[in-house]
Amino acid sequence: MIPALLASIGLPLLVKAVGQAMGAIEHPAARTAAGALAEIGGALDNRSVPPEQVAEANRHLERMAELDTAEATAALAQVNDSLRTEAKSEDWYVRRWRPTFGYAMALTWTATMAAIAWAIVAEPAQAPSIIAALVNTSPIWGIALGVLGISVVKRSQDKQGVRS
Repeated sequence: MIPALLASIGLPLLVKAVGQAMGAIEHPAARTAAGALAEIGGALDNRSVPPEQVAEANRHLERMAELDTAEATAALAQVNDSLRTEAKSEDWYVRRWRPTFGYAMALTWTATMAAIAWAIVAEPAQAPSIIAALVNTSPIWGIALGVLGISVVKRSQDKQGVRS
């Protein structure tokens, strides 16, 4: 999605946007990159880079976006095939892993939140560091809850006879 959007913007606007973003970063490497991108942007603006070369760079960017899209499509097809195979399985547990995962997530979430609440009540002075530590678990919970969400949606579709 993002590569396709970047490809549709074109090289001159992409150089300008990335250069401005890099200029806002307080790091020597970012500043150097921002300066180089500003030079490239200037060369593109005053047409010292031939339009044919810019068009070729845009075509290359579009091709890279197509390849990324094809790769993502293949990965999604594999995931869908796996889900279909699981749904057709005669093995009791293979068909029940989603509810088991859901219950495990609910139990884990409840235990975690209860422990955090207890820790904050028991040691109110430590509340800021406890909350900061909880924030660090966000990526783990985000992935786990994302998997659970996909599982719930897929199971709902299975029950309705919807095929994806």
